[in-house]
Amino acid sequence: MLRLCTDSVTPPPLRLAGILLLSACILYPVPRVVAQETPLLSGGVGFFARSNGGDSTFVPVISPLLAAPLGNSFLIESRATILESFFPKGGGQSGYDHTHFSGAEFMQLDYLATSHVTIVGGLFLTPFGTYNERLSPIWIGNFQDGPIILPIGTGTGSGLGGMVRGSAISTESYSVAYAAYFSANSTNENFPATRSTGGRVQVYFPKLRLEFGASYTRSLAAVETNSSGFDVWWEPPHSELKVRSEYAHSTHAQGYWIEMDYRLSRFGGPESVIGRVEPLFRLQQFFRNSADPTDGMPATDTNVAEFGLDYRLPHEVRILTSYGRQFTPPGDSNIWRAGIVYRFLFPAWKGKS
Repeated sequence: MLRLCTDSVTPPPLRLAGILLLSACILYPVPRVVAQETPLLSGGVGFFARSNGGDSTFVPVISPLLAAPLGNSFLIESRATILESFFPKGGGQSGYDHTHFSGAEFMQLDYLATSHVTIVGGLFLTPFGTYNERLSPIWIGNFQDGPIILPIGTGTGSGLGGMVRGSAISTESYSVAYAAYFSANSTNENFPATRSTGGRVQVYFPKLRLEFGASYTRSLAAVETNSSGFDVWWEPPHSELKVRSEYAHSTHAQGYWIEMDYRLSRFGGPESVIGRVEPLFRLQQFFRNSADPTDGMPATDTNVAEFGLDYRLPHEVRILTSYGRQFTPPGDSNIWRAGIVYRFLFPAWKGKS
């Protein structure tokens, strides 16, 4: 992740979104604007409350996304996260302290070379597993926090370099997609990255709505390490049930998560009072193979069971609630979370037909 500022004395949060949009307009001017070439501003705005072991944290967040097509072959994509975190003061003091964070998760240029090949350059989400690329946006994920094993194979979540991806085979019975990347090492505070290479292959069976994926990453730092994983997604035909799961293994840790959700839209339709309800469940098991204080994961084995209930309001608004129980050798704790998210989408300016 591109870290831009991390304290309470940073410039106003909206400045980052303005910088991203202005930079895109300056560096990649669009001489002729037609409807299909109009840049889109999307993203989510949310407010989250979390309580872990009795300590409460409140987080307002905005995550803007820019997609700006340049003709028929190029596309600029960028997504940022801007948040304030309010948490209790330590040392027995009363009241709350807060920190500010602004960061770009990806900032890339896509070249649609053929119907089977897309070439990506810049800061991109590491294609390892499924959560990082598909479920990390706040307006998509069912739970506030990502899985414990998310750093395995992804590190900070982003790579700096180049990537090739696309659909290798596509038939009525199955399709095969791929992604392969190389990330350079960067010590620049605005573009931190670790030298690594890897990729992901997935096979999807549309009639069964079943997908299998496998991922691999090799860190090319001073001490080279390997990370691997596989994932299974299943959305049974003619059902609102969704099952997602992922396993990942690295030198220092391994684990898995499985998540299920079922929207009650069969009871009166998706727009009914009951049909907007979406019960959730996620189970995680994390195993620490050896100590590594830098990988961003727990220092000990951790098991977490979470139950959630989301409610989809009109106009792209979601209410997220969940309760979880965390089991660790030092002690167990309860995890309560609640939040509200609004998804927005509009053109940067009116296109001409």
